[in-house]
Amino acid sequence: MKQVIYIVGFGPGDRAYMTNQAVAAIEQADLVVGYTTYINLLKEQFPEQEYYATPMRKEVDRCRAAVEEALKGKTVAMISSGDSGIYGMAGVTLEVIEEMHADLEVVAVAGVTAASAAAAVLGAPLMHDFAVISLSDCMTPLERIYHRVSCAADGDFVICLYNPKSRSRTTYLAHAAELIQQYRSPDTPVGIVRNAGRADQKAWLTTLGQLKEEPVDMFCVVLIGNSQTYVQNGKMITPRGYCVADTGAKG
Repeated sequence: MKQVIYIVGFGPGDRAYMTNQAVAAIEQADLVVGYTTYINLLKEQFPEQEYYATPMRKEVDRCRAAVEEALKGKTVAMISSGDSGIYGMAGVTLEVIEEMHADLEVVAVAGVTAASAAAAVLGAPLMHDFAVISLSDCMTPLERIYHRVSCAADGDFVICLYNPKSRSRTTYLAHAAELIQQYRSPDTPVGIVRNAGRADQKAWLTTLGQLKEEPVDMFCVVLIGNSQTYVQNGKMITPRGYCVADTGAKG
């Protein structure tokens, strides 16, 4: 029987957001492996587990360590915040397993990604087609990122921006907003959620024209509406296209 390695998305980090499958995978694991910040979140909720953490930029080393421990006979949970298959550890873990010719049973566990968590806080901004784009150029050339932003704006997608600003990347969000304004009004609603789904969650609404002035950092998700998005009763809404008025008129 093959040893199991779980690739787990644990949502924002709060157990209330975790799927039952994610909770079960973490509890069944002999070793939980992940990024230091995320391990610290899980230790508060699963204090009985054994953990192995590495800092940022050590993703490949982390995956190799997880695979090596699984090959020794341990059931391992490789964890990611959000969903492991969306900007998470699923891809690199599978690549490392292939590179090491490891004969393991891989079980991917879906999680609540930041876009979903943030959208729920804001109302219903993702009710129509949307694009998720990371503004981090650690893995993707900046010009390609800007091209994707422009294409999404031209296609009238709702745009969800991950990693919008850091201490070293202070101008990317402002430039992205300028690119999007070539295709839509500066009054376009924008929702910002910081630490979505966590105890210190904060959310607020602004406009595309004011976005570059907002106090955004790496812990924020920015959702920019399409040409139909509007705000009502403090909620950001992107219509799906249902004939709400007609339905009401017919009783």
